[in-house]
Amino acid sequence: MFSSAKLSRLAPFAFVLLWSSSFVAAKIGLRHLSPLLFVAVRLSSCAAVLVLLMLLSGRSWAPLGNRRWLHCALAGILMNAVGLMAPHVGLTLVAAAPIALVQSLTPLLTAALGAAVLGERLRPGQWLGMALGVAGVALVVGLAAAESTARLDGMALGGLGVLGLVSGTVYFGRFCRGVPLLPGTAVQFLAAAAVAILGALTLERSHADWTDAAILATAWNTLAVSLGGMVLYFVLLRRGTAARATANFYLVPGTTAIITWIVLGERLRPLAIFGFLVAAVGCWMVNRRAPEFVARRRVALDPGAP
Repeated sequence: MFSSAKLSRLAPFAFVLLWSSSFVAAKIGLRHLSPLLFVAVRLSSCAAVLVLLMLLSGRSWAPLGNRRWLHCALAGILMNAVGLMAPHVGLTLVAAAPIALVQSLTPLLTAALGAAVLGERLRPGQWLGMALGVAGVALVVGLAAAESTARLDGMALGGLGVLGLVSGTVYFGRFCRGVPLLPGTAVQFLAAAAVAILGALTLERSHADWTDAAILATAWNTLAVSLGGMVLYFVLLRRGTAARATANFYLVPGTTAIITWIVLGERLRPLAIFGFLVAAVGCWMVNRRAPEFVARRRVALDPGAP
């Protein structure tokens, strides 16, 4: 049996593994489905599962009163609709490496907005960790990005996805932390699915070839990534700062490279391995707590503690 403390420590690693696997599944799925339809099916399936869980468990929607449902809906639209729709379209225009490189801006932008909006403060060592994270990501994907013939519109779409995820993360931290996880997440996915469906109907000429690969890719990104990964992400946000939660994105490109090596047989270059290690160190520096902070928290929780 894992204690809650151990589960909290494992949550960032599980999130990174799930989120990294989504790149491989998305690349497979986008061979058979148009991007906005792919996202719409993924988010609609998540919403259906969560609503079913609400009904089966008999959970109340009451905690979403006083317009909390609206805050959750807006956070879900930004994080899940904008955060997924734009990069998926971008993945049809450019390689995954440039998109991943753009997404490495997520932690820095979140830290900056978190400081301005949420009053979160980072120590100098954490800012250094942020810089190391960016350097590690650049080492992992920089060479591939330099060799790519990526077009500006694809890169811009990747940047739009980053803005959606960052703004949704900060908005969630400001307005949604006190909402119970299940009803809050259900509303987030319902709103995001509605936006994705509208986008698929109006912004693209949707097409789908439901091969076994397409079904497996959609199922994986629905159940494992959107449900499992985003629930872990919300847990990280509820238990820590926005900057600490998004710092885990630094590990995604390197982990994706490892998964690609295992699944597709693509070898890792020494530079990529080194970049992954640098990003890992940066992530650790951002997520670790200063000893004096831990001591103050122990005293606050237990005044008699040493």
